[in-house]
Amino acid sequence: MQDITVTELKEYIDSQKDFILIDVREPYEFQAYNIGGYLIPLATLQHAIEEWTELKDKEFVVICRSGARSAAAKNFLEYIGFANVRNLLGGLLEWQSKF
Repeated sequence: MQDITVTELKEYIDSQKDFILIDVREPYEFQAYNIGGYLIPLATLQHAIEEWTELKDKEFVVICRSGARSAAAKNFLEYIGFANVRNLLGGLLEWQSKF
């Protein structure tokens, strides 16, 4: 699935679109700044995502600091069968520069 821009994600949040937001940063990063969503650090994603498998067809947006970890998370989720996964382009650095 195509990645998502910060502007598109802001529209998702503002319109209360039905999607799942997963933040794959570390807890200290999440505590310092976050836009909500579920914190599942990339290193724990493989095990933590097992409880989400029944939601494989929902839309997921994966975020991190710059977009690199979330791109890896997107690739992993698609590999294990999640059909609608989008990566936040530029990550939260881009988000903070816009909003």
